[in-house]
Amino acid sequence: MDLKPDIPGAIAVPNDQIPMVVTYLEMTAKPEIENIESNLQLVSWPAPAAADYLSLFRKVGEPWLWASRLYMDEATLFTQINHPDVDIYIVEEGNRFVGMLELDFRERGQCEIAFFGLVPEMAGGGHGRWLMSETLRKAWRKGIQRVWLHTCTADSPKALPFYMRSGFSAYKRELEMMADPRLTGHLPRDAAPHIPLIS
Repeated sequence: MDLKPDIPGAIAVPNDQIPMVVTYLEMTAKPEIENIESNLQLVSWPAPAAADYLSLFRKVGEPWLWASRLYMDEATLFTQINHPDVDIYIVEEGNRFVGMLELDFRERGQCEIAFFGLVPEMAGGGHGRWLMSETLRKAWRKGIQRVWLHTCTADSPKALPFYMRSGFSAYKRELEMMADPRLTGHLPRDAAPHIPLIS
């Protein structure tokens, strides 16, 4: 990456990379958690097989270029998702899997909401509010003093305001570069049409 001399502070980005502004958010006190009725269920998913996990990961995250787990080799992924301090849940609608939640308790006194999402067809029905309420109920277990997460500009434009409405406060931003997973073959070329594919 080179600074462009004609625009102060501008950085030339290679066509095979995606620049993202990552915003980190946190809660440092347990909020009042509302009870929201839903026809969905949040079901614990202990010891998922890597292939099953990745299938749901793609289903939920493909529109937003979730790719971090796609780049892992199977052994590394298996170790990550089967760690005793990582809790994974499936969101179910009847017999359909329509979302996922992953909570990481590996850092003492903290919970990272590592992955939180629903499949695209569930958007707009209030299901996100329900899932966040259930998430906070599970994240704020005994001994937890901080719950945090991050989102980025590849995510839905509604994600950041949603997290802030849910009680999270932004505390840090980073600029991150990611190899475009549509060009590496990890995601289809028509994924995330809101982010131009430059090949």
